[in-house]
Amino acid sequence: MGHGSESKLFNGSEKDISLSSSKLTKKESLKVQKKNYREEKKRATKELLSTITDPSVIVMADWLKIRGTLKSWTKLWCVLKPGVLLVYKTPKNGQWVGTVLLNACELIERPSKKDGFCFKLFHPLEQSIWAIKGPKGEAVGSITQPLPSSYLIIRAASESDGRCWMDALELALKCSSLLKRTMIREGKEHDLNSSSDSAHVSLYGLLRANNLNSGDNLPLNDSEIERHHFKDQDMYSDKSDKENDHEHDESDNDGLGKSEESDSDTSERQDDSYVDPEPIDIKETTYLEQSHEELGEAGEAAQTEVVSEENKSLIWTLLKQVRPGMDLSKVVLPTFILEPRSFLDKLSDYYYHADFLSEAALEENAYNRMKKVVKWYLSGFYKKPKGLKKPYNPILGETFRCMWIHPRTNSKTFYIAEQVSHHPPISAFYVSNRKDGFCLSGSILAKSKFYGNSLSAILDGEGRLTFLNRGEDYVMTMPYAHCKGILYGTMTLELGGTVNITCEKTGYSATIEFKLKPFLGNNDSVNQISGKIKLGKEVLAILEGHWDSEVTIRDKKTDVSETFWNPTSDIKQRRLPRYTVKFEEQDDFESEKLWQQVTKAINNKDQTEATQEKYVLEEAQRKSAKERKLKGEEWTCKLFDQDSVTGEWHYRYADTRPWDPLNDMIQFEKDGTIQTKVRHRTPMVTVPKIKRKPTGQKKGECGFSSPEPDNQDSSGSEAQLTKHNTRIRKKGADLGELQSAIESIKETQEDIKRDIMALRNRVTSNSPPVDNQFLQLKHYIFILLLVLLQLIINFLFK
Repeated sequence: MGHGSESKLFNGSEKDISLSSSKLTKKESLKVQKKNYREEKKRATKELLSTITDPSVIVMADWLKIRGTLKSWTKLWCVLKPGVLLVYKTPKNGQWVGTVLLNACELIERPSKKDGFCFKLFHPLEQSIWAIKGPKGEAVGSITQPLPSSYLIIRAASESDGRCWMDALELALKCSSLLKRTMIREGKEHDLNSSSDSAHVSLYGLLRANNLNSGDNLPLNDSEIERHHFKDQDMYSDKSDKENDHEHDESDNDGLGKSEESDSDTSERQDDSYVDPEPIDIKETTYLEQSHEELGEAGEAAQTEVVSEENKSLIWTLLKQVRPGMDLSKVVLPTFILEPRSFLDKLSDYYYHADFLSEAALEENAYNRMKKVVKWYLSGFYKKPKGLKKPYNPILGETFRCMWIHPRTNSKTFYIAEQVSHHPPISAFYVSNRKDGFCLSGSILAKSKFYGNSLSAILDGEGRLTFLNRGEDYVMTMPYAHCKGILYGTMTLELGGTVNITCEKTGYSATIEFKLKPFLGNNDSVNQISGKIKLGKEVLAILEGHWDSEVTIRDKKTDVSETFWNPTSDIKQRRLPRYTVKFEEQDDFESEKLWQQVTKAINNKDQTEATQEKYVLEEAQRKSAKERKLKGEEWTCKLFDQDSVTGEWHYRYADTRPWDPLNDMIQFEKDGTIQTKVRHRTPMVTVPKIKRKPTGQKKGECGFSSPEPDNQDSSGSEAQLTKHNTRIRKKGADLGELQSAIESIKETQEDIKRDIMALRNRVTSNSPPVDNQFLQLKHYIFILLLVLLQLIINFLFK
């Protein structure tokens, strides 16, 4: 009995000891595994870097033509290495443009009418194929035309060259996986030379040509390349592994198994898979949904107003100051005809249906795209105040901000406007929704003309709609507002004039005529429009209807008519909700805060108080202008710059890069600056817009349209921006030298022309009349040759 009991105790003790020993052994084994894991990770990273940077490890290198997003071709130096394709501007000084990660790409031959051989590299799921860093750690690539994010269309000089490139790319596409299989099989034997697959050994030897460490085996898997390029190295440091080990050592042995499993899973997710970094809080403007909105009714009723006797006397007093044909921009208008909001706010009425532009950006057919743009254009007119109302004339420096949220695409359309000039009154605006692929910009010069019993408000200027992914610009004009019945009859407001919407790239255009009501016209003739959609000179469709109600479209070929646009109650309910800046966060020169006292008085129907408050604002503006004139200072705009060459106004922080869903996270606005929060700092591969600085521009302001650097934006650090600006200055110097050469050639041509004229006069004076005609014929042939020579020179310098 005792023996059995003793034996039982002994057996139990032995079991406990063996369990404890196994736990310790497992713990020590995990430490060794983690140590080996960190060492192998470091060595794999070093091996990859040495492969990319080693000039001897090259599969193939040559000049290739690459097509950009603007459908034009650029000749670039392409270097193919195992797993990556490095793109340079030149082969010698290493102007890196970008790095293509081949492990996620597919390769296919592409038919083409042009000479050479065309093929396409693309990501099957339309994700980005670009790395975020260069072979030397560059964060900003050399400036070329914009390149697509999810594919590359490449053209070789000949079919033989193209076939050779495709074969080499097929090898490079699969080399990482081949390496991994070879390494796993041969790593167990610790003998590289024992491999039976000579192709694998040769490829492995190529990659190991310049390894800095030992020749031990380690797996170089596909994720290593992605990790180095898609993530900053500090996000994959070994610090987290060491902290996990330290916590592991201090953990209780009873929970060892559970702790090991949890720690192992975490480190695996951290180091061996693609993990999106947690979003960092961004400082953005607080927007609140608009509480009240006045739409107005369709038809003439909402556009007429009966003027009271008291207000008629004010009009007569006003008319004594003007004469027919006079510009009314400097005339102070009575407050009873004012709509209680600024003209900058009024210009935003066109974007309550900005989701039509989101749809147009995705439309592949150019004709359907133009129709959607026209539909969006017409959607901005039916919102109108009741009666005859005119918005406030903005004060110089006044700004207005708002935005619309798109529920379907989970995006935002931002609207920024500023009064950039007072005499003449010019309003500049910028609209952006990079996620949905469109932006708009433009400037409007408001003019008013008095004709006796009527006046017209003319909006002189144009807007430019750009689809970012297509490089298409749609240039459009605005109708004028016509008010009649000022002295006698009923005051009525109408829209008139012919507007044009033109896309030069596709060749499609639209013309819409806003018709004034005829003298003997009926109610159906109010607010009429008619229009055409054309391709070149060919008319494809006819538009008929009313700008505040239904518009029909008739196909010219089939003669079939259908409803093109009709702002029904259902359509109005689906308007995008507009959000305005929280009043407490508004600047003193923002429209709502600037005009708050005038708006309050108008809403209270206190015309005297409204007139007084309006006078205070206008007098302060006049006083400020006088002070600047005395000091010799010029007004400097806050958000817009004027191109000194074209005279156009451009938003200072415009970002017209196509949206990258892999890198771009969210678009937001702060203090008038529209920015994009990104996962990684990426190279700004864009076409620079070289502009001269206006005279009143401050030092340090950018002279190109890229966004200024921000700690939350994608522009990178100040050092990167300095390099970027240095490259731009260098390109400017090169352009200057080219311009000087062209001017020198032109001067030489002028000298040749003068010599020819002198020679002609001499020959004419010394030659008999019979030979004169013959000499003139030779002279014309000589001039013709010179003209051809000049055309050839101009073509070469283009």
